[in-house]
Amino acid sequence: MKATKQFSNFSCRSRYIYTAAISKALSSSPNRKNLQKLHSLIITFGLHKSLFFTGKLISKYSQLKDPASCLLIFRVNACSQNTYIWNTIIRAMNHSGFYEKALEFYAEMRKAEVKPDNYTFPSVINACGSMMDFEKGRDVHEHVLESGFESDLYINNALIDMYARCNELGRAQELFDGMPHRDIVSWNSLISGYSSNGYFKEALQVYNQLRLDSLVPDSFSFSSVLLSCGGLGEIAEGEIVHGLVEKLGTRSNVIVSNGLLSMYFKFNMLDNCWRIFNEMVEKDSVTWNTIICGYFESGWYQESIRLFSEMVRQFEPDILTITSVLRACTYAGDLTFGRCVHDYMLNNGYKCDTLITNIIINMYAKCGDMSHARQVFENMRNDDLVSWNSILNGYVENQTYQEAMELFRRMKIKFQPDSVTYVALLSICTELTNLSYTEELHCNILKEGFDSTQIVGNALVDAYAKCGKLEDSLKQFENMKIRDTVTWNSVIASCGHSKDSILGFKMLSRMRLEGTIPDAPTFLSALPLCSYLIAKRQGKEMHGCILRFGLESNIPIGNALTEMYSNTGSLRNLILVFEQMKERDVVSWTSIISSYGMYGEGRKALEAFQLMKTGGILPDHVVFVAVIYACSHSGLVQEGRACFEQMKTDYNIVPKLEHYACMVDLLSRSGRLTEAEDFIVSMPMKPDASIWGTLLSACRAHGDVKIAERVAEHVLKLNINDPGYHILASNVYAALGRWDEVRKIRTSLKAKGLKKDPGCSWLEIQNRVYYFGAGDRFFKQHKEVIGLLGVLSGLMAKEGYAADVKSVFHDVEEDEKMGMLCGHSERLAIAFGLLHTSPGTPLLIMKNLRVCGDCHTVTKYISRIMNREILVRDANRFHLFKDGTCSCRDHW
Repeated sequence: MKATKQFSNFSCRSRYIYTAAISKALSSSPNRKNLQKLHSLIITFGLHKSLFFTGKLISKYSQLKDPASCLLIFRVNACSQNTYIWNTIIRAMNHSGFYEKALEFYAEMRKAEVKPDNYTFPSVINACGSMMDFEKGRDVHEHVLESGFESDLYINNALIDMYARCNELGRAQELFDGMPHRDIVSWNSLISGYSSNGYFKEALQVYNQLRLDSLVPDSFSFSSVLLSCGGLGEIAEGEIVHGLVEKLGTRSNVIVSNGLLSMYFKFNMLDNCWRIFNEMVEKDSVTWNTIICGYFESGWYQESIRLFSEMVRQFEPDILTITSVLRACTYAGDLTFGRCVHDYMLNNGYKCDTLITNIIINMYAKCGDMSHARQVFENMRNDDLVSWNSILNGYVENQTYQEAMELFRRMKIKFQPDSVTYVALLSICTELTNLSYTEELHCNILKEGFDSTQIVGNALVDAYAKCGKLEDSLKQFENMKIRDTVTWNSVIASCGHSKDSILGFKMLSRMRLEGTIPDAPTFLSALPLCSYLIAKRQGKEMHGCILRFGLESNIPIGNALTEMYSNTGSLRNLILVFEQMKERDVVSWTSIISSYGMYGEGRKALEAFQLMKTGGILPDHVVFVAVIYACSHSGLVQEGRACFEQMKTDYNIVPKLEHYACMVDLLSRSGRLTEAEDFIVSMPMKPDASIWGTLLSACRAHGDVKIAERVAEHVLKLNINDPGYHILASNVYAALGRWDEVRKIRTSLKAKGLKKDPGCSWLEIQNRVYYFGAGDRFFKQHKEVIGLLGVLSGLMAKEGYAADVKSVFHDVEEDEKMGMLCGHSERLAIAFGLLHTSPGTPLLIMKNLRVCGDCHTVTKYISRIMNREILVRDANRFHLFKDGTCSCRDHW
């Protein structure tokens, strides 16, 4: 008997030792394989029905992400009335993300009449919150009240969190206010609920109440409140919270540091972001994601790309980071790195859904690699309308319009186009000035009901204008029920395309009367209108508006102002605007150099070119066109040649046709006609009519008949449809007295239906613009104008003037030729201006064609006789006549 008792005691001690050992081993089990061995041991010892080990095994399998084993173990004890076992399986399902399954077990538990305890409800409530199932959550809350747990701190904290996740913040606040006891988790749940739902102001108010209640925030409090500060843009409040973080030493917590990083990115305080990032002892994947996405959102695309390269050495980026860096490559135009990121995704098995694939297509398309973009597109399993629009826009932006139109035909079989599609296609019409395709698309737009879409309406206004149909553009504009700033900008720009400045100014006034505030693009569309009419007053008024709206620091606006002042004859104002620009780009410098060239200030143009290079701005091919042009119009032959060579040797810019044209102009204007002809012959590309025409014009001016005759043959052989070059050749033959050739050219022009643009000049007096055509007799005070010109002719004759009838290329008598000269439009405009302005008032005359030699001489005489400054802008440049001289120094 004694022996049996001793054996029994030994067995109990052994069982206890084994049980304790297995329990300890279960707690520290590192992997599923090890856990399964322990599970087998438990079964061997007959402990598998033990409630203690059942709970332990379920919890451990849950930690190791094996919900199937959890369910199998639970089913062994499914009939148990023990609350602990039910709590364990509910918690395990929650932990594995099977929230619906957790709620099913809770329903089973109630059906089995197992009484929930205070450990049951937090898990069940969490499942409701995770599913954002407010109805079930409210039911569980009623069960809590029925069970008498309404004062339980942990259950109430879980309920606040659940209501917050379901965006029922009123209930969360009500519950919080009614709690008899609160801990920091209670406060954090409410603050987090408000901040995660975008109620940042309320989150800050709860946080401030927490501080007033003398509670110390923890890392979770700071994480939520920093998000709120960032969302509200409350820099001062954010810095106060940051100060408390430093004081409490909480910044070593990676969650808090990530919150600070995110907040300062929202404030666009990038220096602070970089400092916090560099000082972080511990960084997790969220840290890297935050800084990479933050730099991308701030426009620091290269920095975002660089940080991604560092991150992949330490962490595996999530899909959000990868999409951010792909978009950074798109904006930075970094095709090489974009390809690397795409390869990284493929090599590491990232799943590409439709959204991510669209981003990849867009990256390749925007970086100009349409081959890869098309390959990714064609391999898509689940393409959508965005996919088609992305590839379509890619073709449009890369100017492969035919492929875009073919793709559109394919697209219509599978998807109905949307507004984005039509905007892309209408941009093709603007580039190709394809009216029939515009009208075809407009019909489709009307059929599919997109005519009321703002963005499509704006695109139609622009497309019709670019196709030369201002009337249709205006009709579309008037049919639009809602007009935004873009609509007005489009119609103002349309007037500019059609050179209808008066209508453009009316539209600008109407825009403001209808309450639409102009923006930078408005002024960029409207300022060119001033150039067409020399509308100096309107230009100055717009400049005043730009200053009032605070847009003067906008670089494109500054560039547009300089161009406007240049074209309206205000070089002094142009220089003032240029000098006041805080930042200048290559366009700014091109504008000032070109303007100096137009005004015959070649030396100043070269000085500006030098300052530009000293300032670190690299000249492009357009700058060299401007600077050689400036040299040409000031007779600076050697300097122009040096710039042409510098372009090739110092900047590796291959000269284009326009550069060769400028060089021919440079040599021709200076009288080096043979050298100019040799230069044309030696060109590596075929010269066009403009190049031969430049030399032909110079031959006529310098009286070189032999070269002129050869060049005229070249011009006529090109058989172009521009009547100007045919007229130029005709004028050369007229100067040679070869009237048969003249008649032949003019007959040919008539047969082709080509007409020379008639000469036209205009000027502005007291806010009104007056127009004059060559030989015009139908304007007010014609008799007085002709009388004044007669008086001036007599005064000029006394000073030695003799009419240069070589400027008249008609086979008529000398007297008739002199009468024709007197009727040139610029002379009529000058005489009219002299009659209608006070003595000494400067005159500004605009002409659509080049000033003839005789009118140039006459204007010099008039400036001296009448003691007037006369600024004439012809098709080539500005001429400032003063005291009998011209600023061009006869290099025109």
